[in-house]
Amino acid sequence: MPLGSGEFEEAWPRIVRALASFTGSLDDAEEYAAEAVARAAAHERDGGPPIESYAAWCTSVARRAWLDDVRRRSTLRRLAPELARPEADHTAMDADDLPLRGTEGLDDRLALLFVACDEAISAPSRMVLALRVVCGLTIPEIAGHLGIQETAAAARLTRAKRALADARGTFSVPDATERARRLPVVIACVAGMFTVAHRTVLDPADALADTGRQALSIADALVAAHPADTEVRGLRAVIRLGLARRPGRVDDTGTGLALDEVDRSRWDGDLLRAGLADATLAAAGDGRFALEAAIAGLHSSARSFADTDWPRIVTLYGALEQRWPSPSVRVARLVATAHAVSDRSAALADVERELESLERHGPAYASRDASLALADLEWHTGRQEQAAARYRDLADVMSVEPLRRFCLRRAVTPR
Repeated sequence: MPLGSGEFEEAWPRIVRALASFTGSLDDAEEYAAEAVARAAAHERDGGPPIESYAAWCTSVARRAWLDDVRRRSTLRRLAPELARPEADHTAMDADDLPLRGTEGLDDRLALLFVACDEAISAPSRMVLALRVVCGLTIPEIAGHLGIQETAAAARLTRAKRALADARGTFSVPDATERARRLPVVIACVAGMFTVAHRTVLDPADALADTGRQALSIADALVAAHPADTEVRGLRAVIRLGLARRPGRVDDTGTGLALDEVDRSRWDGDLLRAGLADATLAAAGDGRFALEAAIAGLHSSARSFADTDWPRIVTLYGALEQRWPSPSVRVARLVATAHAVSDRSAALADVERELESLERHGPAYASRDASLALADLEWHTGRQEQAAARYRDLADVMSVEPLRRFCLRRAVTPR
């Protein structure tokens, strides 16, 4: 039967993990998984019998294809001079007889993430490998998230796969002790997956392409595996609260809304409560995601934009910037500072100077955020012409359609 919403995202990591265990190679696993998915689509398009289990069907088809190729290569090597004479193929075996080198009970996506975050691979390359192979982000998305060139991201992916193959030889899920060592990188990868979704998909029309919900599903699996870890809880809090507030990010015309324009009654109450519960548990820690969860909790629990505890948010961003000195955190701290001061003009000059520096010298995502923040400050302080010019420039380069429409609206709407 045709795939339902979310079924492909659930099936893909299961297929890849099974094939990686079977073939001993992530590269082969991805290649044969893709081929099996294409065959499944053709099977349904051609009116074949219903596929009851998409993951099982694709895994079986891919295994058979891999075995066929192995047998063919083996036969060519050993019997090339005698191809005209049929020979028994002694490489044949049943797929179920091959050992799976995995860990029972571990979510398939987490298993792949822990494999991809092998310490034999350099830290930058681990992130690219995990975001591409497991989280499914494209090379341009990964490059934009990490603030690097696409060619550099592609090169890191190639090096990571080669290093993993050279170091380990075969696919193997690490044991519990090793998984605990790799956990911080795994958390950061899932956070990156959600960050890209949060920046680029304000209102997903297709559930199959909802990377934000996929990130939540993986975060759920992380919590199941590490229920007492405050960073894991903080990660899920950030994702839950971000998704809870997503319904208010665009208006009925598909135009993005500023934070002070959002209709908070549209927020998902169940997800808000669940996210705040996670944020409360994460508050026992002081890591990056515990702090991010606290900030998200303050935004989510405020009854209105005016009621937001901006001074507390500024303090938390200061702590977060010390823990994780990212340009995006610096932009967020400056924006919060502008909202927190009672006499905005007194602090505005310093804030704008820092934002202008980030706009000129920061990575692409931070530069865009700084430009949006500057335009918003100009718009709120009555500098209509400057704000309109900046919004027009942003609209010309904005790839996210709801944000492009927002910039165009601000460029022509008087304060």
